[in-house]
Amino acid sequence: MPTRNEVLIRSANLLNNFAFKYVFGEDCKEANDALKSLLTVFLERSVNKVVVKNSEMVKDFSKMKSPRLDLLVEFDDRTMVDLEMQLRQTKDNLPIRFSYYLARLHGLQELEGKYYGELKETIVLVFFNVNLIDNHRMCNTFTLRNEEGLSFVEESQDRMKLRTVEMAKLDVNKPLEEMNEQEKMIYYFLNCHKGIEDSKIKVMIESDGVIQMLEKRVETISDDGWKKIIEDFQKLHENEERMELQLEIEEAHKQVEEAHKQVEDANKQVEQKNQEIKQMIQLMLTNGMSLEFISKSLSKSEDEIRNLLR
Repeated sequence: MPTRNEVLIRSANLLNNFAFKYVFGEDCKEANDALKSLLTVFLERSVNKVVVKNSEMVKDFSKMKSPRLDLLVEFDDRTMVDLEMQLRQTKDNLPIRFSYYLARLHGLQELEGKYYGELKETIVLVFFNVNLIDNHRMCNTFTLRNEEGLSFVEESQDRMKLRTVEMAKLDVNKPLEEMNEQEKMIYYFLNCHKGIEDSKIKVMIESDGVIQMLEKRVETISDDGWKKIIEDFQKLHENEERMELQLEIEEAHKQVEEAHKQVEDANKQVEQKNQEIKQMIQLMLTNGMSLEFISKSLSKSEDEIRNLLR
């Protein structure tokens, strides 16, 4: 029989949006320690103190355009980080979404009576299990730069950063001893549900301080807690798919309406052209030209000309 810890580990899935937010965002020491470890590893900076500003879980999915279970984190120097786990590609453009999140986060700062130089750094740190960026780097940082890579502001002055982590780029067959801290943590995210049945997970749990920190947090969640997380996760993505389908239907209706409008416009243009031809024929008849002559001049049969004149 498996031990309770083995059952817990095999139930865990940190790619689950709810589980990710719960593990790193709950108001408890274990979650805060795990969060600081995560941010230290992927932002590559010392993290001494962080506060989660939106630790509450989403209750009503039905009103969400695109379900978001982000963690809004504030550092002790007031740097703001929007932390996201995006399990799958959606029909709603992910890169545009992440850019919007960054712009919105940066614009939330209160500047009344202050200089722009007092703006604090804002970072969107997003994990996703699909390939979006055309390079071999698992982690990429995006800032404001021109076509030649010249930064718009000095590096020390750059206040907006988008940090992406493409978990699908991890070489899961890479020997554990050759993995860096980021690769080890991603491997844990992808495979923690296997528990000690996975040899690399087993070794990391036994010897890696950062993974031990994550594991300690995972072990605090009960079996019932994991079941609830899985149920909420399923509800959220069912709603996400429903809303994406609704958007598709609305877009299809718009396209049909636009097609109808184009047909109406084309019909109006044809009618206007026919009126112009009719006026020209009437003028030619008034000037004594024969129907046969007009037919040859306009490359139309005499019956077509009679129909135009009705």
